[in-house]
Amino acid sequence: MKEHKAWATNGYAGLILVLALILSGILMLTKANLWGIVVLAASIILASGVRVVQPNKAAVVVFFGSYIGTIRQPGLWLTIPFSARKGVSLRMRNFNSKTLKVNDTEGNPVEIAAVIVFKVVDTAKAVFDVDKYEQFVEIQSETALRHVASRYPYDLFEQEGYSLRGNAEEVAKELALELQQRLALAGVEVSEARLTHLAYATEIAGAMLQRQQASAILAARQKIVEGAVGMVQMAIERLEKEKVVDLDDERKATMINNLLVAIVSERSAQPVINTGTVY
Repeated sequence: MKEHKAWATNGYAGLILVLALILSGILMLTKANLWGIVVLAASIILASGVRVVQPNKAAVVVFFGSYIGTIRQPGLWLTIPFSARKGVSLRMRNFNSKTLKVNDTEGNPVEIAAVIVFKVVDTAKAVFDVDKYEQFVEIQSETALRHVASRYPYDLFEQEGYSLRGNAEEVAKELALELQQRLALAGVEVSEARLTHLAYATEIAGAMLQRQQASAILAARQKIVEGAVGMVQMAIERLEKEKVVDLDDERKATMINNLLVAIVSERSAQPVINTGTVY
């Protein structure tokens, strides 16, 4: 079912007409005119069609089981008498999902949660095509979050590709796209989806933390070694260029070893003063 505009006219004019009919009916009855009863009955029937629509809300009009249309404009309106009107909020709304435990693509249990920003854009679908669209949004959001989280690893550890931790923006966009496909049935538009919580589950958090620390230490060591090799190479080239000392291959190897140990070592190197000759 698709939303369309309901018949409605100015409610203030309708209210004035209702009051006029009531006064006319009372006046007729005072004069013993039985048509006054008919006029009063008509005023009651007409009054049943008066409806107040609040800002950022819509009224879905149903007449004896048939969908008549939707009133979106705020104000006082006169619509079909004896029709049922169901209010639907058109405001932007937030849904904070529960913290879910999901296995990522590598089978590691992770904890994940998200916030979904949505609003109703088709009141007919929201009211008639699903049962309680708020619960529908909640269930589908958690289902989509589980599905998206299971498609990526928590972290790549130097591998190429997308991960939940390293590509939060891309994961959020994919989550919003999948949610829009799921919630279109309920006439809901997803404005934004963002991850609010992401962590390893408690049973593997300690082991994964050690793995991350080991990877960080290894990466730092690689940088240190690269820098140390460059410094040693620069030192030897500088000595040879300025002819400070002429070193054979054995002395170069000794010098390289000493410099690398001094630079790469975690502790400060203890200097040894050589008071003899170079050879």
